[in-house]
Amino acid sequence: MKRRSLPVAAALAASAALLLTACGGGDDKSSDNDKIAGADQGSATPSGSASTETPAKGKSDGVDLSLPTDMKLVFDWEKPKNANEAAAMDDAANFFRAIYRGVDKRTTKDAAVAAYSTGGGLKYAQTQIEAWIEGGWTATGTLRHYDVTTRSAENGTSVEVAFCADSGKFYGKEIKTNKVLTTKPSAEDFDYYKIIMVKYPTADDLWQASKVFVETKAAKCQ
Repeated sequence: MKRRSLPVAAALAASAALLLTACGGGDDKSSDNDKIAGADQGSATPSGSASTETPAKGKSDGVDLSLPTDMKLVFDWEKPKNANEAAAMDDAANFFRAIYRGVDKRTTKDAAVAAYSTGGGLKYAQTQIEAWIEGGWTATGTLRHYDVTTRSAENGTSVEVAFCADSGKFYGKEIKTNKVLTTKPSAEDFDYYKIIMVKYPTADDLWQASKVFVETKAAKCQ
């Protein structure tokens, strides 16, 4: 697996970048983290609109997804008409909420992480959380997700959710000192994700992230 900058604007002391392995996929090709799943194929543009922000307290699918009030995940996402795509998109957002709940709670074993990820998605979530724990940081600020598209597989059991993320106002914070590690705006703030969501076989509306592909410094998101 390749080393890359964490696709979140968290900084180390002395302005060094926080690094971690972005682990995508659950197959033999998953070690190539620069590949974007289906990048050469078109994505359908959903209709309708919705903008959601992670609440300080909240539960989904019976799982606690609450975050501190200073850690905000905003999803400026358009709602697709297809019911499966809409559910997969909602749970892709919950996947990211689960990651930052793990960061806040300092554990990779939070119930939300297990609920919304599997396979390569679970490995990605655990790697992200572990990097923050090992560095001694939590997160603060606003992480914005936007320009979402969804695309269903023919078998109806998987959905690709693709979107941009802007971490220009989302920072690392030292747990011991509460020092916020601010960064200057740059191309590093913009990432493009493709998440492969798979339907949980024994739940009607639960979808899990099974693969994560990240394009950093994404020009299309700037």
